[in-house]
Amino acid sequence: MINVIIGVSIAIPLVVAILLFAPFKLNLEGATWVSFLPTFNAIANSTTSVLLVLALIAIKKKKVALHRNLMLSCLVLGALFLVSYVTYHASSPSTIFGDLDHNGELSEMELSEAGMMRTVYIVVLLSHIGLSIVVVPFVLLAFYYALNDKISQHRKIVKYTFPIWLYVSVTGVIVYLLISPYYA
Repeated sequence: MINVIIGVSIAIPLVVAILLFAPFKLNLEGATWVSFLPTFNAIANSTTSVLLVLALIAIKKKKVALHRNLMLSCLVLGALFLVSYVTYHASSPSTIFGDLDHNGELSEMELSEAGMMRTVYIVVLLSHIGLSIVVVPFVLLAFYYALNDKISQHRKIVKYTFPIWLYVSVTGVIVYLLISPYYA
C-alpha cells in the first residue's frame, strides 16, 4: 500500500503539470459551467478548512466516528477539488494577477496598479502550490494508518500533516480571493 501512496503522490503533480503546461487546452467549448469551477474550488477549500477544524475538535473530545467521517469528507472534497482544478486549468487560459484588460500580458500601468499585492499573491500562491504537493503523501499515509488501526503512527504524522493541510486549504481561498477580480 505504501507503494501506491508513493505512486499517487508522484502521479498527481506530474499529471497536473502536464495538463497545465501542455501546448493545448481541453476543448470544452460551450461548457459555461467551467467558469464556475474556480468558485467551486474556493468553496471546497473553505469547507475543507472548516471540516478539518471540526475534525480536530471531534477527536479532542474523543468522538472518533465523527472525526473519521469529517476526515473522509475532507478527503472526498480534496479529490473533487483536484478534478475540478485540473478540468478548469486544462481547458481555460491562465489568469494573470494584475491583467486588467485580460490580454494575457502585463503592461507597465497594470504592474504599477497591482503593486505589492502582486508580490503578496505570488508568495501565497507559491507556498500554497509547494505545500499542496508536499502534503499529499502525508495525508494519504495518515488515512492509511488510521484505517489500518495504526493509531500511534497516525498521531505522529498528523502533528505535521494537519497544519500543512489546513494552511493549504486556507491559502487556496486566499489565492482565489486575490485572483478573482482578474478573471475574464
